[in-house]
Amino acid sequence: MKNLKLYILVTALLSLMACKKSFLDTEDVTSATEQNFYKTPNDAWKALVGVYDGLQRVWSGGIAFPVASTVMSDEAFGGGGNADGFGFQMMDEFDKLRSPSDQDMFGDSWSLYYKAIYRANMLLSHLDGVNWGGNPGLRNTYEAETRFIRAYCYFDMVRLWGNVPLITKPTTDNVPQANADDVYKLIADDLKFAAANLAATSYGSQAASTHGRVTKWAAEALLGRVFLYYTGYYSKTDLVGAVSKAQALAYLEDVITNGGFGLVEKFANLWPAASLNNYVGEDNKETVFAIKYTFTSDWNGNSDGNNWMVMYGIRVQSIYPYGMGWGAATVNPKLWDAFAPNDSRRSASIISINDEKLNFQNIKDQREYTGYTIKKYTPMADEAGRSLAEKMGGTSFMISQYQDYVSIRYADVLLMAAELGAASAQSYFDDVRKRAFGAGFVQIPVNQANIMNERKLEFAAEGIRYWDLLRQGINVAASAIAESTTVQNGGVNTPKTILASKVMETKGLVQVPNTQITLSNNVLKQNAGW
Repeated sequence: MKNLKLYILVTALLSLMACKKSFLDTEDVTSATEQNFYKTPNDAWKALVGVYDGLQRVWSGGIAFPVASTVMSDEAFGGGGNADGFGFQMMDEFDKLRSPSDQDMFGDSWSLYYKAIYRANMLLSHLDGVNWGGNPGLRNTYEAETRFIRAYCYFDMVRLWGNVPLITKPTTDNVPQANADDVYKLIADDLKFAAANLAATSYGSQAASTHGRVTKWAAEALLGRVFLYYTGYYSKTDLVGAVSKAQALAYLEDVITNGGFGLVEKFANLWPAASLNNYVGEDNKETVFAIKYTFTSDWNGNSDGNNWMVMYGIRVQSIYPYGMGWGAATVNPKLWDAFAPNDSRRSASIISINDEKLNFQNIKDQREYTGYTIKKYTPMADEAGRSLAEKMGGTSFMISQYQDYVSIRYADVLLMAAELGAASAQSYFDDVRKRAFGAGFVQIPVNQANIMNERKLEFAAEGIRYWDLLRQGINVAASAIAESTTVQNGGVNTPKTILASKVMETKGLVQVPNTQITLSNNVLKQNAGW
């Protein structure tokens, strides 16, 4: 989080950490640190900052979760450079034969998640050794924030890989993959603890200095998301016996009733590139939880920036107000066509090269060109073509993007509550749609099909759609993702095919990194289809 950035850059905990190669590629802490750190609340605070920093870094290498989620969904194709390898096409098409040598696409992602989990486990294992003095409540607050971050990481991992090693103590042991239910039980317990032990401070009462920190509302909202995914993907009635449908709804209703959040009046104003001078800014009233970034990344180990957003930028060309990037995740025209013409979310979510009369000159360098790219998360440039990230003092547009990733928006809370059968479901559903259509709003009934379609439009390219598809059933996801169309590779019309059978074969999961399987002496097992 930005308000902790200066601490992150100088925190004593991180300066004492050394990287140690192991099967999990975790971070070790010296014996001197074990003996002399973790004594005072200030020590615990620095360690907590390190835990937040671990979360911020999980997408600084490998394939970032939002990018993978968008490419694997029906929202976008792999894209990239026409002379690039075919790793993104392999991921997009769920077909390892598209790029057989890419056996470690998610290798850095795996390691970075476990590094973040290691930091969380290290702090949790030392909380009882801290002298909390006259403020024992602070201990529970730090534990709650740390357990939320651990749960957040495991939720990403269990969705991506299905079965992952479940580690709750600092260790470098060769741990086998756990049953998914065991992972979800930890996630549920961690989030329930966070929800019960964080202050019920409404959004309007939060001090600006606390923005970016985990809140009670973030824990409750994430519990709703975890419940919906787990019960849908695994065809269960409750969340591993820990959370019932009624309890999940109660958590969401608490956010709605007491969280103090609201919908930003105009949808476009949520996104810098869609609103320019009308952007409402970070930590606005719709942000329930965000992963924070700033422009101070460098090539010497600082990973404070949004390193993954550059993937979405227009291929190696700045066209005001859009900055250059690598042209990945080219938007499927079907997504553009799914919006009604009077839906304000269409032009706020997607860049239409033709409709915006953009002079894109690098089509021969672009793979899977469709004429549409992602607007919500795209680099920006000034009228002279200079990266705004670099203009602010960032080292490079590649690593210094500073837009936060808004993981949970209040609109999501409203639609999840409606889906779970809230008494005010129609009102919640209408509120989201009224903003989208303004004076053109026409009420439609709230039902499962309409809610899922609304989620498709509301959260386009936010890393949510893919998981919404999977939780409706692998057959539903496979049917939606399957594709037979034409794209332009290097300016040449080229067939593009995604087979439903490949999605079914892999169950929507990604590769376990081959290097990790080797390091584990084959204790880890590869997912089907890979």
